[in-house]
Amino acid sequence: MSEQFSIFQNSIKEPLAERMRPYDIDDIVGQDHLLGKGKVLRNAIEKDQITSMIFWGPPGVGKTTLANAIASKTRAKLITFSAVNSGVKEIRKVMEEAERGKAYGIRTIVFIDEIHRFNKAQQDAFLPYVEKGSIILIGATTENPSFEINGALLSRSRVYILHKLEKDDIIKLLKRAIKSKKGFGDMSIMISDEVLEMIALFTGGDARSALLLLEMAVLNGEVIEKEDGTMVTSVTKEIVELCTSKKTLIYDKNGEEHYNLISALHKSMRNSDPDASVYWLARMLEAGEDPLYIARRVVRFASEDIGLADPGALRLAISAYQGCHFIGMPECNVILTEAVIYMAMSPKSNAMEVAYLSARDDALNEINEPVPMHIRNAPTKLMKEAGYGKGYKYAHDYEDKITDMRCLPDSLAGKEYYMPTDEGFEERYKKRLIEIKNKRKKHTEKNK
Repeated sequence: MSEQFSIFQNSIKEPLAERMRPYDIDDIVGQDHLLGKGKVLRNAIEKDQITSMIFWGPPGVGKTTLANAIASKTRAKLITFSAVNSGVKEIRKVMEEAERGKAYGIRTIVFIDEIHRFNKAQQDAFLPYVEKGSIILIGATTENPSFEINGALLSRSRVYILHKLEKDDIIKLLKRAIKSKKGFGDMSIMISDEVLEMIALFTGGDARSALLLLEMAVLNGEVIEKEDGTMVTSVTKEIVELCTSKKTLIYDKNGEEHYNLISALHKSMRNSDPDASVYWLARMLEAGEDPLYIARRVVRFASEDIGLADPGALRLAISAYQGCHFIGMPECNVILTEAVIYMAMSPKSNAMEVAYLSARDDALNEINEPVPMHIRNAPTKLMKEAGYGKGYKYAHDYEDKITDMRCLPDSLAGKEYYMPTDEGFEERYKKRLIEIKNKRKKHTEKNK
């Protein structure tokens, strides 16, 4: 669809994001895994063979835009529902109209933004019309459809996952808005690629937020008169910071600063510094870092730097990850704060990592010995006859539940990997390990 513009439309002063909304799938930025040439959704749209579907993805990735583009491409009537003001009665009334339209060859696409906000009764009201083909339902949600959408409705819909837009996608949209007549094409705007990247990074893949921030920045930009008398609106980094009401904490999540900050957080926790840990956490979250990425790193830290010195650290770290997954930002910030402070305050031991790395070196560099016959499983008669499991000692049949049976290959007999420290709970494991070794030695001497 070609770009259309009128002075009357512009005078309404719709938000930039609405003015720039594309109505042709070729103008949609991102989602190449669905809309690229030969991809399943594009093929369905081009062949006019669409069925009811659910778009699942974060805010500002084009769910509403895609629904509008589909309606435009397929020449269908588009009806949009809101969970706030659409009761079951209103839904059924519109559905009956759609059913009558079907008799005259009119197709109706019903778009439900934030479908997860519709209650069960509201969702059920659409079901018979979806089943009869009276409507094509397109639902958009930021929540997992498996948990938020009725099973019967979900089973009759195809779920498409929309991905967060990349930095370059957002920059492309911003440049388009600056040049387009629907955007700021009638103005002369001076803005550097660095500032465009700053807006893209700050808004974290949300096209709507990026266009809103650009609009605010342009409206608050400094108007400069050039030597030839023309007027230029200058948009600088400082103006963008002013519009966001905060110092820019932006960093490229694929660049060096990303790794610098996660390193700072990890090493602050390792150094038992809760204040520094919370600071670096805040720097990352306020810069737009994915909280689940931080939570995954905290889970790793719980074993790498604490381990059995405090077994509760791993449990808390996993709980923190699940909590972040359930509620997202900004509410999960306190969950991560609790987690990093706990990690910083816990006793430290790297015995888990040392044990694994030592065992890994032997696994990679030593002779690849077969598993000793006595600890092999023998599920068949043939394997038993071949000696599998012969000489195995079932620990529960012995005093102290310990035997003198050796489980390492011959070449590694007596090798020790786990070296517990005296920190926290690990002191108990150290004493227990010494006790186990003494009892095993006792059994060995007894059986000589």
